[in-house]
Amino acid sequence: MIESRSIDYIPDSERHGRLFSQFTLWLSANLQVTAIVTGALAVVLGGDVFWSLVGLLLGQVMGGAIMALHGAQGPQLGLPQMISSRVQFGVYGAVVPIVLVCLMYVGFSASGSVLAGQAIAQLLNVSDSLGIMIFALVIMLLTILGYRAIHRVGRIASIVGVIAFVFMFAQLFARYDIGMLLANRHFTLPGFLLSMSLSASWQIAFGPYVADYSRYLPCTTSPVRTFFAVGLGSVIGAQAAMTFGVFAAALAGNQFSHHEVSYIVGLGASGAIAALLYFSIAFGKITVTTLNAYGSFMSMATIVSGFRGQHMISNRHRLLYILGMVGVSTWVALAGRHSFLKEFSAFILFLLAFFTPWSAINLVDFYCFTQSRYDIPALSDPDGRYGRWNGIGIGVYLIGVLVQLPFISTSFYTGPLVDALGGTDISWILGLAVPALLYYVCARASSRSISEDLILPTPGQGKGNVHG
Repeated sequence: MIESRSIDYIPDSERHGRLFSQFTLWLSANLQVTAIVTGALAVVLGGDVFWSLVGLLLGQVMGGAIMALHGAQGPQLGLPQMISSRVQFGVYGAVVPIVLVCLMYVGFSASGSVLAGQAIAQLLNVSDSLGIMIFALVIMLLTILGYRAIHRVGRIASIVGVIAFVFMFAQLFARYDIGMLLANRHFTLPGFLLSMSLSASWQIAFGPYVADYSRYLPCTTSPVRTFFAVGLGSVIGAQAAMTFGVFAAALAGNQFSHHEVSYIVGLGASGAIAALLYFSIAFGKITVTTLNAYGSFMSMATIVSGFRGQHMISNRHRLLYILGMVGVSTWVALAGRHSFLKEFSAFILFLLAFFTPWSAINLVDFYCFTQSRYDIPALSDPDGRYGRWNGIGIGVYLIGVLVQLPFISTSFYTGPLVDALGGTDISWILGLAVPALLYYVCARASSRSISEDLILPTPGQGKGNVHG
């Protein structure tokens, strides 16, 4: 029941699973309350219902395509997502984006724990703090169990999520005049692009760990089919949840902030039905928060192993990484639970500045140059093919971050050119286009060595069930 591998290569003899589990995993990861709140932000921050929905859908498709391209790498490489960044950044240089990924994991885990804690508190009639701590214990257990347990819970959560959302939408349409909300159309470019940024950032933020959950699939799995299984699950789930959030925020007005979960449930149920909805909300957060915890320990393991020259992590260290990352995210959730909505909106928008350049570089390198021809043993060798620091990857990444700064618009930082564009945030578009083009040009001109085939570890080199 307990997974023994972490950041090491998954050999063909251990590959298993079907693509349908990818669809259900990402459907359940998105059919949850944080996605509802993200959609609600489009209205809370000034947008109307109709154009917010259109903007969310466009951003969903664009960001979902990028996310699914990362997911399609998993079966071809048999590796977690972030360790493959050593190809583009160097064995030591990959630490730069991975540290930022760890911050993302902590933030998303904390925000999810706040909302799940609210649901557990309502369900068990306890304080929000105790609800958060109960939720953290469940996440810790599932993360320790690992890959198989996560996919099994994902399948159950997808069923629970579909039933809960069908019921909530049915109640919403039966009790309220949704047509009136849709008829209120006041298009503004800043508001429209804000909606796109919310959903695009939501999807792109999955990029650093989506391949973690497809790496056990057989290496013969079709990349195209993997792309659609992952992408459709994520886009359908997120758009459904965010659509509900848009309607909920439009109906709630000022009542939404600080009471997100209770207001959402109160829209369509009371008594025993409300208790079931609180349960579905808490259960719905299990999948995605476990993904964050699982990915965070592998990112920490990737950082440490890079400097220690390891290609595998002991079970003891694996447990310590999990306890540490879940503990930090729980502490953040407890400390920031009273100002959740405002801080979360700024957090997810600012994430784009750091993950769009990484995503652009990783995808251009994989699909245009290296493809699946990785030298896997060299990923753990600072003196090997990929070196300690890759100046091209790191330089392009930093340029990709810097080029966005004048155009970022969040509550804690606004770039100097935002006002000239009428308050429109176009940073994420530049963060994808500029690094992609620049890296492509620089990589073509470089003389780096690319292996002719996928080079696998020697027998015994990839075993992860060692003792620390």
